Amino acid sequence: MKKIGFDNDKYLTMQSEMISKRIGEFGGKLYLEFGGKIFDDFHASRVLPGFAPDSKLQMLKKLADDVEVVIVINSSDIENNKIRSDLGITYDSDVLRLIDAYRGAGLYVGSVVLAQYAGQNVARAFKEKLEALGIKVFIHYPIQGYPYDVTHIVSDEGFGKNEYIETERPLVVVSAPGPGSGKMATCLSQLYHDNKRGVKAGYAKFETFPIWNLPLKHPVNLAYEAATADLNDVNMIDPYHLEAYGKTTVNYNRDVEVFPVLNAIFEKIEGVSPYKSPTDMGVNMAGYCISDDEVTREASKAEIIRRYFAAMCDTKQGRGKKSAVDKIVSLMNQAGISVDDRAVIGVAAKKSEETGGQPAVAIELPDGQIVTGKTSELLGASSAALLNSVKHLANLPDDLLMITPSIIEPIQEVKTKILKNHNPRLHLDETLIALSMSANMNPVAKKALEAVGKLSGSEAHSTVILSQVDLDVFRKLGINITCEPVYQTKKLYHK
Repeated sequence: MKKIGFDNDKYLTMQSEMISKRIGEFGGKLYLEFGGKIFDDFHASRVLPGFAPDSKLQMLKKLADDVEVVIVINSSDIENNKIRSDLGITYDSDVLRLIDAYRGAGLYVGSVVLAQYAGQNVARAFKEKLEALGIKVFIHYPIQGYPYDVTHIVSDEGFGKNEYIETERPLVVVSAPGPGSGKMATCLSQLYHDNKRGVKAGYAKFETFPIWNLPLKHPVNLAYEAATADLNDVNMIDPYHLEAYGKTTVNYNRDVEVFPVLNAIFEKIEGVSPYKSPTDMGVNMAGYCISDDEVTREASKAEIIRRYFAAMCDTKQGRGKKSAVDKIVSLMNQAGISVDDRAVIGVAAKKSEETGGQPAVAIELPDGQIVTGKTSELLGASSAALLNSVKHLANLPDDLLMITPSIIEPIQEVKTKILKNHNPRLHLDETLIALSMSANMNPVAKKALEAVGKLSGSEAHSTVILSQVDLDVFRKLGINITCEPVYQTKKLYHK
């Protein structure tokens, strides 16, 4: 059974109470810069076992009557078709997805902001598309000298040029498809305009990581550095908090570096800054809700190793940099761990060796049992490992045939003869479809299909880089998959 190290119910209560308190401290209006993933924070759920992936969304729902969401997107990201690597969709498409998701959760989406707007054609077309859908759009412009030329920024030629976002509710959650979208600048621009209008308002920041009241080198915080290795974020002691309060807290380099400038902007807008440190700006209560420190330490160490393999594969596929790999290696050394600590790696390698170097997959199930799968004429290694895993979970014999060739072969024929696919073996999604077809006629297959949901929380490793299809299915099943940075074939083009 998966060990729990985080009290999610306590977190929902403490976090919503903290945000409500901060709203009151600023006279009833708060712009909350919302970092990280709101709907699907799987990183947090992996390093803080017990943290639900949608915890932040559930917390906002507790405050739903007070919440208004503003989504910010950088116009250059629209123009450049920037992609969310975890979802494989463009940032502008993700804005639409976010609006649907917020609305589906019962939260009010007030508007979208096009930041850094300089008349980009694609951004202008996106603005027209949003407005045709009945969504209010506001334009924010590039500001020369941002963020360092405070005098120019806090003027009619700086923030004053931006359109004022008309908001209705006390808690304005400023969200975005990803980093660099312009959330902080949007919040500060609103403070400037509110101040000009005599409206009392404040700013706060909600980032789950690094966790400010855990030690600097705690594995949870090291895992955050591993997750952002490509951004070169570095956790560090907040020197301003230490000087102001004599207390050691953790923040990350970008917030610490920009704080003097941010402080000067606050002073320029309102006459006095409400904060003495970057830590003061945050409202994160996650550190208070860790119920078993040892569990979170072990979970975070496992996450660092997973991030290492992800970075290695990204580098192999030309999507990442070796510097990210080198940084994660350093973090592994700091945490006192190595790839040998991931049990499925050696088991998968041994299975591949036994089959003449063919691709193999090993899955460590929640009960600790490790099951393997090899490549065959009918199934890929991922599919074989999955079927063997559900056999174990359903207490079925290893040699039991759950999907007959008569079901698999027509699928292969469609793949190769109609769709012109060179690989006849079934991917994970096709295997699950074949299993569900068998379940209609075979009670044993039905029992196996019912066990698929028990795979969540498993660990898996592949001896080759998997297709995006298989990676997506593993993710949807809640299986933490890593891959060796090796292609299955020596071809130059890989899907």
